[in-house]
Amino acid sequence: MATRTTPFGAGPSREHLLQWQSHRGQILQQLDRLLASPPFRSSRHYPKLLRYVVEQTLDGHASQLKERALGIEVFRRSPDYDTNLDPVVRTTACEVRKRIAQYYHEPGRQGELRIDLPSGSYVPEFHLAEAAPPAAAPQPATSARRAIAALRLHPAAAAIVIAALALGVTTAALRGPRGVLDRFWEPVWSGSDTVLVCLGGRPGLQAALEADAGTAAVPTANDVMRLDRVAFADALTMGRLFSVIRAHGRTYDVRRGAALTLNDLRHRPVVLIGAFNNSWTMRLKDNLRYTFEQEAGGAGGPTVIRDRDHPGQARWRVDPRTPYSQIARDYAIVSRVTDPLTEKIVVTVAGMTKDGTLAAGEFVTEEHYLAQWAAQAPEGWERRNVQVVLGTEIVNGVPGPPHVLAQAAW
Repeated sequence: MATRTTPFGAGPSREHLLQWQSHRGQILQQLDRLLASPPFRSSRHYPKLLRYVVEQTLDGHASQLKERALGIEVFRRSPDYDTNLDPVVRTTACEVRKRIAQYYHEPGRQGELRIDLPSGSYVPEFHLAEAAPPAAAPQPATSARRAIAALRLHPAAAAIVIAALALGVTTAALRGPRGVLDRFWEPVWSGSDTVLVCLGGRPGLQAALEADAGTAAVPTANDVMRLDRVAFADALTMGRLFSVIRAHGRTYDVRRGAALTLNDLRHRPVVLIGAFNNSWTMRLKDNLRYTFEQEAGGAGGPTVIRDRDHPGQARWRVDPRTPYSQIARDYAIVSRVTDPLTEKIVVTVAGMTKDGTLAAGEFVTEEHYLAQWAAQAPEGWERRNVQVVLGTEIVNGVPGPPHVLAQAAW
């Protein structure tokens, strides 16, 4: 039978509170089910925040769910901590919203009681699944997509995120046992105590600025700031990587691709974030089986992932000129290889578009995703060069979990 979701309410009024409390048992049972699912169970911070705000709301304390209070009570920050330099509550809430979307995107979830954390608020909403009236037309997908639409990533300023990440305040925090995660990253740790993290830039922006101002012109402050912007998806991926690097007692050195030289890459292992906006990622393609390519038509046109063993096929393709609302899936490549030119380990975390990069970032930092892949990976992958092609479904701007589409080891 088709279902529809009926919200108990969207605010901490007495009427809403009574409605929520009358279904307290169902809500807490669904909360346990949600937190036991793969998107949540491998983390400490995400379940902790969601459980706290749900229980506080059911206890009638929704009005106290403010950023600073959550930072103090959930994350044990000092009462006078700077929320701008340490946006742990905002970034964690952003990840919670994303993982809620992933959970309810799985088949069969549409009929469950729904727990939402609306963007811009720390007060959860609860939606009870009810049987649709007999005369209503069945709409199994529409209600789910409408609900997921409310769970877009919080549009926080990338500059604030990067400042927090540089201080080591990451959204992933410390995790439990990470056997496969350790094995994947061990070749990186064994090469140096410091990992070089390379971010891509904005393709074509430098040329555009030079065309506007003339090559002899002195860049203005606005020009420099425009060149210095980082894609939000790249910043979130960088934050995930920082948590892994720091958890293993290593330090990191963050650079923009344009600021790197080949000599820099010869002294330490490097993680490259981004594909078409990172020239160092694209430079590696001659040595790899799976590579990113731009189809005929130049920059901004269709992009594909090529398989060197089957060069005539283009199984994974995205046209970035397509309206974003019509893009249903994205693809990414994760590589961990020894670059023959530098003789150092290089890890690439790169998507065709931003959603692919986010999926790749989850894959290399989450134990359960790597464990699923390792169960079918070629024998001895820990000591070999490896590549994994990933896919992710996109529902109303929210990427789903990464799925392995192909792999290679040599």
